[in-house]
Amino acid sequence: MMKLSVQPQSPASDSDEIYQADDQRIAIPARFNATADSFEKNEHSWKIMSQVPTDLSIQVQDVTFYVHKYPLISRCGYFSRVEFQFPKSNLNCDIELDNLPGGPETFETILKFCYDIPISLKVNNVAALRCASEYLEMTEALEDGNLISKTEAFFTFVVLSSWRDSITVLKSCESLSPWAENLQIVRRCCDSISWKISQEASEVINGEKNWWFEEMSTLRIDNFTRIVTGLRAKGSKPEIIGSCIVHYGERWLPERRGNELQWNITGGAIREEDSRPIREQRIIVESLVSLLPSEKEAVSCKFLLKMLKMAILYSASPALVAELEKRTGLVLETADVNDLLIPSYTAGNKIKLISSTEENIMHNVDVVQRILEYFLLYEQQQQQQLLPGPLAVSKLLDNYLAEIAKDPNLPVTKFQFLAQSLPENARKSDDGLYRAIDTYLKTHPSLSDHDRRRLCKVMNCGKLSVDACAHAAQNDRLPLRTMIQRLYSQVLYAEQMKIRATVQGKSQTEIADNSDQESSWLSTNKEVKALKLELEKVKSQMAEMQRDHSDLQQERQKQNIKQGNSSGWTIRWQRIRKSALFNLKTDGEETDEVNKRPNNSGKGSFRRRQTLS
Repeated sequence: MMKLSVQPQSPASDSDEIYQADDQRIAIPARFNATADSFEKNEHSWKIMSQVPTDLSIQVQDVTFYVHKYPLISRCGYFSRVEFQFPKSNLNCDIELDNLPGGPETFETILKFCYDIPISLKVNNVAALRCASEYLEMTEALEDGNLISKTEAFFTFVVLSSWRDSITVLKSCESLSPWAENLQIVRRCCDSISWKISQEASEVINGEKNWWFEEMSTLRIDNFTRIVTGLRAKGSKPEIIGSCIVHYGERWLPERRGNELQWNITGGAIREEDSRPIREQRIIVESLVSLLPSEKEAVSCKFLLKMLKMAILYSASPALVAELEKRTGLVLETADVNDLLIPSYTAGNKIKLISSTEENIMHNVDVVQRILEYFLLYEQQQQQQLLPGPLAVSKLLDNYLAEIAKDPNLPVTKFQFLAQSLPENARKSDDGLYRAIDTYLKTHPSLSDHDRRRLCKVMNCGKLSVDACAHAAQNDRLPLRTMIQRLYSQVLYAEQMKIRATVQGKSQTEIADNSDQESSWLSTNKEVKALKLELEKVKSQMAEMQRDHSDLQQERQKQNIKQGNSSGWTIRWQRIRKSALFNLKTDGEETDEVNKRPNNSGKGSFRRRQTLS
């Protein structure tokens, strides 16, 4: 080891400067500047071409630089205090600078500066040169106009005066941590960008993006967060901030297709090299959600649901997921059913199911249930009932139920609980709910009769349209078809009452328009005939059911004679008596029959026939 020190020269002396290395003395001319006309550069080495032989080798990453000591010592305080190592058998250089900011390219520019070779300061290299000059201690104490002061002046007066140059420098600082942070380059760039954007940004008109959205979307998430935070502090409108966040999310969080989100459940562990992108994506999601303005109009429900999918997918914090669920519930009426199809899988060390059940449920129904609860709570607080919001959500929920009903592993309890979450007055018609229930029964043919009956109780058959009732009357998948047929007859009766009311209303305007009356009577007669035909079908089915009942009763009597124990037929008899079609009667007729003949059950079938007639 030998230290290289400088012995100051006497002011009155015109002799050469003397540099002493231990007991060795090297005489160098007073005006020595190691003039270099050119340099030789190849893949892994850089050598200055001069009449004076080089006496120092410096390795920066995989490139070795062969230079003179004096030009570096005169301008870099780092080299004036470092201990130079003589080359040894296991060393190929005197100094290693592996941690130099900017790497070999930046160090090459610094060497040119030390050799008085003209260099060009640009927005692409000023941050790296500023950090490297700080690393090498190129201060004004060694020489006026040293590299630190030159780069600092260029950064202050050139870069910070333009928001585009500030963004370029900010992106170049991503590989200069922690030097760029410690020198406040990142902070000053972010402050300058946010200030200039707040002064020049205009409102988003007709959904058009502002001019700075694209530039902002190229930044790393931490720098983007700083700028958006500055915009919020400077009072920018929530709609503008929300649009900027949405644009950034569309670039860095691309939407996956449905089958891509269901990542091959049996695929096993994720490769180790894929874990880093997962962590980066999770950081982006958490950062964007933390930046969202509190106003519910700032971002769309579609974007909120997208962020919710990503948050669940990349295992974000439960508090963040809950916040997204709450915000989505406030604007649920604007959602689309495809956006609600949230997969129940998460990315981690292994592909695993979110659901605690053993079945591989395709969609995360629990999340949608919580979103719906937040929506109902918000509507209750606003005291808005039967407004377009709840009605739109009822249609949305029915469509969502129809989609998740196709999952063969979806438990009936989850489906039923979600189906009956809305209040009774939220649906004008239960046709959509009937379609979802029918789809679920079709997908789950092995469902027990008890579960089928329990599921069908969710819908109000009185809110079914004529077409839905006609389909239900012929649906083999539904339990207690006779009950549906009874309700069908009730719906037909209600429709007949509506037709009569319509006819009566038209009769009052008979004098005003006779021709319209004739045509309306014709259409009314056709509808009445159609209703009568449907009623005849129900009556025939009723008669068939009565015959089956009589046959079973005769068989029961025969079995009672042969066998003393008739418990099996008693159970079947009780089931038949409890069936909806066997007990078909109106409430008024049941009350009259009980009052007149409380103990007479022999003429019940005759009265039921009269009721249907």
